[in-house]
Amino acid sequence: MPTSPSEPLAPAAGGLVDLAVVGAGPAGLAAAVTAARLGLRVALLDAGDRPGGQFYRHPAPGLGAARPEALHHGWAAFATREAALRAHESAGRITYLPLHHVWAVVPAGSTGPTGTRPGEAGPATEWILHAVAGHAPEEEAAAVTARAVLIATGAYERQLPFPGWTLPGVVGAGGAQAMLKSGLVLPGRRVVVAGSGPLLLAVAGSLAAAGATVPAVVEAAAYTAYAGQVPALLRNPGKLVEAAGYGGALARHHVRLLTRYAVTEAHGTDRVEAVTVTRLDRDWRPLPGTARRIPCDALAVGHGLVPQLELATGLGCETRPSPDGTVALVLDAEQRTSVPGIWSAGETGGIGGAQLAMAEGELAAHSVAGAPPGARLVRRRARLRAFADAMAAAHRPGEGWTGWLRDDAVVCRCEEVPAGRIREAADDLGARDARTVKLLTRAGMGWCQGRMCGPAVAALAGEEPAPDRRPLSCPVPLRHLAELPPATH
Repeated sequence: MPTSPSEPLAPAAGGLVDLAVVGAGPAGLAAAVTAARLGLRVALLDAGDRPGGQFYRHPAPGLGAARPEALHHGWAAFATREAALRAHESAGRITYLPLHHVWAVVPAGSTGPTGTRPGEAGPATEWILHAVAGHAPEEEAAAVTARAVLIATGAYERQLPFPGWTLPGVVGAGGAQAMLKSGLVLPGRRVVVAGSGPLLLAVAGSLAAAGATVPAVVEAAAYTAYAGQVPALLRNPGKLVEAAGYGGALARHHVRLLTRYAVTEAHGTDRVEAVTVTRLDRDWRPLPGTARRIPCDALAVGHGLVPQLELATGLGCETRPSPDGTVALVLDAEQRTSVPGIWSAGETGGIGGAQLAMAEGELAAHSVAGAPPGARLVRRRARLRAFADAMAAAHRPGEGWTGWLRDDAVVCRCEEVPAGRIREAADDLGARDARTVKLLTRAGMGWCQGRMCGPAVAALAGEEPAPDRRPLSCPVPLRHLAELPPATH
């Protein structure tokens, strides 16, 4: 597949590239620079204005941040790859397209994202990526044509609602970290960090180091769940050192760690003023008589991440259930999806963090280029994936968490649908899946299209996690659709 990398490209104007990478986070950035080094001509499309994705966020230039790396873990790995991106961009081997939000990937000449051309039995040999470029209302339609596509769209936070979660001052755990990294601001002065997953320790440490008081980290799972994962832990001593570092940071800032507890209600009028935390049983059911109140002026809460799969599932890529209760892509040992010509890396294959994402991005680039990867890279990916699966299983939400949802608690924030209405749809009206609940209640029909409430709606409906299939992965102006050639409608 490699072609001469010496000629600059203009893929948005119709030039053909060897590989189009969607997403410039750790996985996509690593894939793009590795593919360029191996001789491929690459287009790197990203919805953000700077590379790094959700993990490596940049403060706005006007803020004058002197040491942005102080807010990040593993900044050197990112900085090396960003420098390689700029070098390959200057040499014409990579065309970097920021502010390009890809909304569909379709086979060239097809009538839809099916993986084959009309009248042909074989897989597509070229792909068209449609994107919305720029900021509203001046955004423009853009398209890139590529021989292969790598999807590295990352993930978004999983939220399990509770009474009061719509109060001002209640933010996602990752959102609090984004506020600090991008805006150099704190969500409050006294911030409770709650939910489940290792991200909580990192967020609490960052907030405390930046000057916030963190009265407690409220972890719904128990760390004893890692006891059955000793082999995966021992294969990743660096992760153990990292966890010890987070624990030391919490100790230095006098942060309490409450395990097998959850925030079951937030209180306040114009803003959150306190939270109630309650002890949970093994299935995450609140235990009567164990509630306590913690005063705060902000709550950073999140229960892990959900792979962002809309582009991949729109193509028909096969999915699988993950140990953390989400849905991820089925990938082979070289990061290929079930659709020929489509690769994926990073959180789309299961939540695993930046180090694993970069390893998978490099591995996918070698596969696309037809260049065997080194044994060390293969072993690193296997080792980090084993740790990620152990981590996911340890922090998987228990089925009893819906016990803290009163009937009047809002589940779908966009459409203001309470839990009682969803329970009525499931118990009295016969809804057995999230789609039927949506039709009966409008839960999931709002601006976020179920990204915030989807897991909760599915749990209340008694549905197992399922992939979200939709033809458009983001809002698209109607004029962009009207301007498409007839064959791509």
